[in-house]
Amino acid sequence: MNIKFKLTIISFLQFFVWGAWLITIGVYWFGTKQWSGEDFGKVFATLGIASIIMPALTGIIADRWINAEKLYGILHICYGITLLFLPNIVSPENFFYVMLVAMIFYMPTISLSNSIAYYILKNNNYDVVKVFPPIRVWGTIGFIVAMWITNLTGNKASGNQFYIAAAIAFFLGIYAFTLPKCPPQNLIPKDASLSEKLGLNAFSLFKDYKMALFFFFSMFLGAALQLTNMYGDTFLSDFGKIPAYADSFVVTRSTIIMSISQISETLFILAIPFFLIKFGIKKVMLISMFAWVLRFGFFAYGEPQGGGLVLIILSCVVYGMAFDFFNISGSLFVETTTDYKIRSSAQGLFMMMTNGFGAIMGSLLSGYLITEYFTLPNGDKMWHEIWLTFAGYAFVIAILFAIMFKHKHNPELIENITH
Repeated sequence: MNIKFKLTIISFLQFFVWGAWLITIGVYWFGTKQWSGEDFGKVFATLGIASIIMPALTGIIADRWINAEKLYGILHICYGITLLFLPNIVSPENFFYVMLVAMIFYMPTISLSNSIAYYILKNNNYDVVKVFPPIRVWGTIGFIVAMWITNLTGNKASGNQFYIAAAIAFFLGIYAFTLPKCPPQNLIPKDASLSEKLGLNAFSLFKDYKMALFFFFSMFLGAALQLTNMYGDTFLSDFGKIPAYADSFVVTRSTIIMSISQISETLFILAIPFFLIKFGIKKVMLISMFAWVLRFGFFAYGEPQGGGLVLIILSCVVYGMAFDFFNISGSLFVETTTDYKIRSSAQGLFMMMTNGFGAIMGSLLSGYLITEYFTLPNGDKMWHEIWLTFAGYAFVIAILFAIMFKHKHNPELIENITH
């Protein structure tokens, strides 16, 4: 089978097994289980807790001891097994612990899939900057397909969404073993220090001011990413409490409306090579940050009909730019600025800061703030104020990044990433 096609299938399934429940879990949590927002923040924080250690650890293992594609397959099979337990849990506390185990298995596969794709493409003399984004776009398509299946089968408020994800995770885990071999590089000399042998020298990247600042802002932007994943579908579904909107398409097919965000991703992913080569990482990251301001701001004034519906759709459209220009460009930035001996570990560090510390901060803080300050006595949420607060947060981050992050753009470095 064609190498690029095999990687495309991996990308599609990688995000399908996440998209089947990530956006709709809020509807299941608040609508079906009627559990609290603070507990929901803790459950979403499991993405971050797992990402603090696991991506870096699995990156080290793949750099040193085990073929990356085999490790990837094992992790997905374990992830699928864990998901099977979630629909039968009756307390938010137990749900937290089982979800934490699931995320320990899943979260490292995101950065690991990037490392596998980069290795295989380079090993077959492909230009990663040009070839990887069209492959990665199928991950977004997989996410969209999973969202649609969950919504159209009537499972956005059902525990069946976890069964859907588990079934595909098993298939993905087995399929991963058919990938070209990605052996450990084992490039560390025999007389290397213990730190080098364990791959911990990747943490030395924090000694570099620019890299440390990049990881620092990655954490704060990672917090913003979790907010719409956590609350977007619930926000749209809550319009159903208003009689005039109860039967609107926005309410009954809220997950499909939210999927416009991922459809937008597919377009902006393809634009990344042009923007990254022409403008450089700093400007691309700034575009992403201001797109987050618009994402939240449009939601603040959105409603299921008229001009408000246009704003909801626009919010979903700018999400593609907000997510891709940060996530994919950030990954490529790490790839171009780190030593090839520690790149898997460095990708793990990037994931640790975004989906690790960033996710924890965004999940716990938003859960606390919404419960304490933006929830009415009857349990309804003050969505207008919530989204404006998030928009203000993203705006402050963007201004600070523009002032503090210094980076001279070198187009040749981006264009020669495969060397």
